[in-house]
Amino acid sequence: MTRSTSSAVLSLAALSLGILSSSTYAAERAVLKDRVAASQPVAFDVYLPVQNRVQLEKDLHDLNDASSAKYHKWLTPAQFNSRYAATPAQVNAIQSQLKSYGLQTSVMTAHRIHVTGSATSTEQALGTVLKQGTFSNGRTVVAAAQPMTKPAALLSTNAVITGLSGTVRMRTHSHPKVVPQSRTGITGGYFFDDLKQAYSFPSYKNYTGKGVTIGILSTGDFNQADMDAYFSEEKLTTPSYTTIPVDGGAPFDATASFETHLDLQQSGGMAPDAKVLLYNLPSLADNYIIDGLSQIVTDNKTDVVSMSFGAAEAFYTADYNSGEDQTNLLQEEDDLMAQGNAQGITFIASSGDSGALASFPASCFDPTATACGAVEAGAQFPASSPHVTGVGGTNLVTTFLGFLGDLSSIYVRENATAEPLVSDIFYGTTATGSYWGSGGGDSILFPKPLFQIFTDTGNANFRTVPDVALHMGGCPAGVLGTCNPEDSFDYMTIGGQYFGAIGTSAAAPDFAGLTALNIQRQGQRLGNENYYIYTLALLQNLGLPINVFKGNIPGFNGLYSTTPKGYNRVLGNGTLNGVNFLLAPFSTVAGTPQTPTNP
Repeated sequence: MTRSTSSAVLSLAALSLGILSSSTYAAERAVLKDRVAASQPVAFDVYLPVQNRVQLEKDLHDLNDASSAKYHKWLTPAQFNSRYAATPAQVNAIQSQLKSYGLQTSVMTAHRIHVTGSATSTEQALGTVLKQGTFSNGRTVVAAAQPMTKPAALLSTNAVITGLSGTVRMRTHSHPKVVPQSRTGITGGYFFDDLKQAYSFPSYKNYTGKGVTIGILSTGDFNQADMDAYFSEEKLTTPSYTTIPVDGGAPFDATASFETHLDLQQSGGMAPDAKVLLYNLPSLADNYIIDGLSQIVTDNKTDVVSMSFGAAEAFYTADYNSGEDQTNLLQEEDDLMAQGNAQGITFIASSGDSGALASFPASCFDPTATACGAVEAGAQFPASSPHVTGVGGTNLVTTFLGFLGDLSSIYVRENATAEPLVSDIFYGTTATGSYWGSGGGDSILFPKPLFQIFTDTGNANFRTVPDVALHMGGCPAGVLGTCNPEDSFDYMTIGGQYFGAIGTSAAAPDFAGLTALNIQRQGQRLGNENYYIYTLALLQNLGLPINVFKGNIPGFNGLYSTTPKGYNRVLGNGTLNGVNFLLAPFSTVAGTPQTPTNP
């Protein structure tokens, strides 16, 4: 493919992908039918939350406080577990109580106990009824048909039970781009190197991510031939990719692996000499996400982890789950990411593509509902975690001289104007009032973290997102009216074809790549990068000429608007100037794509 012919290929590919991937938007709630046979083997996990959480947060602050003696003295997994994991006595008590019901246990990690046994023993131990469930894609599951009752030993430690749910709430944040005509011009499409030039990332000759390991948490394996095709187009050797299956993972599929390919290509392009590990989940069910995070912190191989998925925090509250509060699942995921921060791992997540209106009434989960009401405000997790950097997005406009054979893609301007949608394209509900735009808003679970204390976030009490932003693009299927003429997109390759991809799912791995360059520059892990981000934002807002964040970007995400200066709940602190973010203003910036400074 060449840039001069890409749009024609892309138009056909995007249309076909829109048809193929439409089922991924449907709400995934398994249909429960027959009760599981009494003797059928059942397996589930018990996760033990962090102990001494108050002390942990204090220690995490000290790890990121340059004036502290603990600054950047990252812990090993063993050190973390010795301080914050459940005690042997607590673990033994849980094992003993589950054994009394006829269940077998094995300790997988300091925070995970794997449990097996018959359906009858499981029902008796957890005070529930187990039924066979089937998802719309044919995948089957054994699920608790009524709220579970924890045995005393589990209750005393606030243990979390996973693996017996028939609901998948998380959604990827990538979507195919509607391309009604040739769009190769000032609004893209963009390859990774176009974005590196536009955002003044450092030259390939200065920083490449060498010595850094990026983790991608996603579902669906990758196709090596597609990776080679994508990078050979930009005259770059394919980065090093390795798959680590979690609970067996999921195979490569030209539709289901769309997100995986976008994440690998964007992060690898930004930091081409970094090693990239794909933690491949069977699906985005919370039990698999928890298992993936558990493996990441236990392996302790990755320096930065990118996650391009999310769900509104409200979907875990009692109103959405037959009266059972399931926010403990999010707390467990947050605990694991807090452990990662203590070990120096940086977590990054896309803030979502539904603007500030990421939630909707609980009745919308009823597949028989003909009208369930309007979408509602809500921040998405994991971006809303205080241990994660949430990344929002814009539409980018650059110079274009392609008709002269010049591939220069120099920054001109950006916008973050959300587009109203005809219907809910994210879950396939009957909710009205949806938008496509940069996700942002207020957490209902996590208090305002220390790194936001000196920032006017618009909410004095709770964590707000996003923290930063990069290009995401716009114009998905279902836009109400015509698309914004400055809507843009990224190129990606999958199934032997080039596609147009949009969403904060692209912005997050882009920032993960920039973080890998930052780690290379500083020669060490960064932990919770938000402390670094908000320190730079404070200095810039105080008038220091560091020019890290681009301000004065017009935008609206369905509820909030951007501001000329400072933080807002559309773009966070703003989009970035790469070399200035690395505090390397004298470093050569990436030049024209496909040249020695920017392959």
